[in-house]
Amino acid sequence: MADFDDSRLDDREVLQTYDAPLRRLAECGARLRGEWYGASATILQLTESDRPRAVIAMGTDARLIRAVLEPVCPVPFVAWPRQGLPGWVGPLDLVLIMASEGSDPALIASAQEATRRGARIVIAASEASSVAEFAASRSTTLVPTTTGDPLAAVMVVLAALHELRLGPPVSVESVADAADMVAEASSPFLDLSANPAKVLACAMADAQPLVWGGSVLAARAGRRVAGALRAVTGRAALSADAHDLMAVIEATEPADPFADPFEDAPSADRRPCLLILDDGDAHADVSRAAAALRAACGRVDVRSDTLEAREGEDLARYVMLLQKGRFTAAYLGIGLGTASLG
Repeated sequence: MADFDDSRLDDREVLQTYDAPLRRLAECGARLRGEWYGASATILQLTESDRPRAVIAMGTDARLIRAVLEPVCPVPFVAWPRQGLPGWVGPLDLVLIMASEGSDPALIASAQEATRRGARIVIAASEASSVAEFAASRSTTLVPTTTGDPLAAVMVVLAALHELRLGPPVSVESVADAADMVAEASSPFLDLSANPAKVLACAMADAQPLVWGGSVLAARAGRRVAGALRAVTGRAALSADAHDLMAVIEATEPADPFADPFEDAPSADRRPCLLILDDGDAHADVSRAAAALRAACGRVDVRSDTLEAREGEDLARYVMLLQKGRFTAAYLGIGLGTASLG
């Protein structure tokens, strides 16, 4: 891969070649609103009925739903990672199927099995998709989706779960506003001196990214951000808990102040750079872990940066962290000349 060239980040011709992925990032808020407006009539008709024995979620971002529901859901919640269903699932249970890709064979098979067992089903999918067809039953609620955006589908499903009194209230509009705020601050039309995502991309240009989030949702965002960084750099960007990241940082040799930046060019053995995702979680153990990581970075001259999202509801802060990280990854890929930003 070519060396990072920060001049590409303010070159209008270069940025124009990346218009599609940058535009998709910027339109996150619009997709959230679009999915909500399209599905709200269905969602607002839902009412609390017989409480299920358990909720089983599968498909894209099922673990994000679990992260939101686990603290408040009045029944056991399982994020099921495999095809099919647990053997105990039956008519007393609620099955959530997240099917942004409506032709996934594994989800189709799971939908068929849930229908055969008589389970109640809530499915987020296109009305014309194969998985929606195979999940159809008297006990099925289809939450229609149209954008193919898993994050937008998660938000409308969480809104549906709130109407069923199984999850917390969700303001899709406030989450969309949070995404719009990040898009505005990270616009490609803002030059390097005024764009925090471009600045952070430059800081990570030659680094081995380490990503940490202290809360459950910040850690979830961290895994997504690390995946985006891996996709554009080809580097082993690591998202892990504080203990594991501490081991990587402490194993790093202190930087050589006499190293020649031209003679000692970046190699496969890159220095790590720690990115902390801070969503304002005030628990003492989170604060202690963050302080310990920063102190370890200071001892061995490892750079650390922080993405903050301290205002708004939990999901709005999650989306702010996620989108800030995704924009950073996009600009990092542009500076490196990555052919596709996904």
